[in-house]
Amino acid sequence: MACVDSEVNLWSIPLVALNVTVRKKLALYLNPKNTVAADWTAVAEAMGFSYLEIKNHEAARSPAESVLENWQARSSEASVGKLLSVLNEVERKDVVEDLRPLIDEDVRRYCERQKKPPEPPLQVAEVDSCVPRTLEKIGITLDDDPEGAPELFDAFICYCHSDFEFVHEMIRELEQTECRLKLCVFDRDVLPGSCVWTITSELIEKRCKRMVVVISDEYLDSDACDFQTKFALSLCPGARGKRLIPVKYKPMSRPFPSILRFLTICDYTRPLTQDWFWKRLAKALSQPASHI
Repeated sequence: MACVDSEVNLWSIPLVALNVTVRKKLALYLNPKNTVAADWTAVAEAMGFSYLEIKNHEAARSPAESVLENWQARSSEASVGKLLSVLNEVERKDVVEDLRPLIDEDVRRYCERQKKPPEPPLQVAEVDSCVPRTLEKIGITLDDDPEGAPELFDAFICYCHSDFEFVHEMIRELEQTECRLKLCVFDRDVLPGSCVWTITSELIEKRCKRMVVVISDEYLDSDACDFQTKFALSLCPGARGKRLIPVKYKPMSRPFPSILRFLTICDYTRPLTQDWFWKRLAKALSQPASHI
């Protein structure tokens, strides 16, 4: 297993570089309550979480992984170097020593991905003269102009299919009224035939000013929603830029996702504030990106 280059500054490597395997192994060390060694609660406290925030993480299936995700989303200081520093600070040098080879390998792969230029599309000589009508990341939505600027949106709507009725209501309230906002609804606006993850990332990062996350019990089981939310959060650590806006539109039987608890939500379930719901959401989405 190759080691990370000694010249790499681990404090500059974001926590997203660590893959699922490392996070799960770290949780195996930190999740058990330990009267001798520091557990995940000590790590969370060293990361700056409050007592109430730590208590909320206790309900998670894997509190240590939940803390890492939340820390990654809320703090610009969430780096591999800072994580190792925190583990040393709480005197869990055993964890650092055991996981360091795996961490170094993840960092090495992350650095290689950052340096690696995008690979050109493969073509065989027989079709070399064929010119595609649209570029991969331009001809991806219904109104994309292959010869002009790509289609842009005020917000990407993150939802699962069981919540599509509420998405229809959102379209009526935000697009078909005086608000005149432009929403990116994947099933309506995206052309079929492209890689879902590639296109989704392109839309969230470069085409949409913000992302509305429709929260429900079903959302918690959606791999697509999980990817979209974490990708959007990685673009705005600490919620800078107000890129992501959670919306709760019906009561939930399961805990609200911990990764979003630090964000102000639009709550449609409160009867006393329903009259202001769409106005507040429209105002948040209509703010110029350069002014936030």
